[in-house]
Amino acid sequence: MSVRPILLYPDPALKAKTARVDPASPEVAAIVQDMLDTLKASPGVALAAPQIGHLMQLIVVDVSRKKGEQGHGLVVLLNPHILQQDGPRVIREGCLSVPDYTGNVLRYERILVQGLSPDGLPVTLAASGFEALAFQHELDHLDGMLFLDRIASLSTDLFRRKR
Repeated sequence: MSVRPILLYPDPALKAKTARVDPASPEVAAIVQDMLDTLKASPGVALAAPQIGHLMQLIVVDVSRKKGEQGHGLVVLLNPHILQQDGPRVIREGCLSVPDYTGNVLRYERILVQGLSPDGLPVTLAASGFEALAFQHELDHLDGMLFLDRIASLSTDLFRRKR
């Protein structure tokens, strides 16, 4: 398929709620492939469908793209949601849609996430560390949230990236 432009804040699509996905829909496979192509061409480790303009519940995560990380490898989830989370901690986070900033946000060290594979099969994954962070970040996108919305204090917890 093709690499799509990643929408940048303040694009309104990034603040919109998304719709559930029907794995049998013919457009889903094409959008998944566009997301995989776009992720591969980006410096990121994960992507949500709203970031390329599709308001649907679809994410791709591959933390193994970051040196020293393993996780579950490439994961594509439709209609994902978190079943459990524990180990709250504040961590510095960034986003492909907010490329000039990072910020301190509250996330959870361990999560249990559930969704569907592109074939419509149920998937449940236990994730921890950086991979758990990536899943939480992408699921926020599906609710129209950015990491900016989770920053407690913009004056002390938002940082301009050094170029």
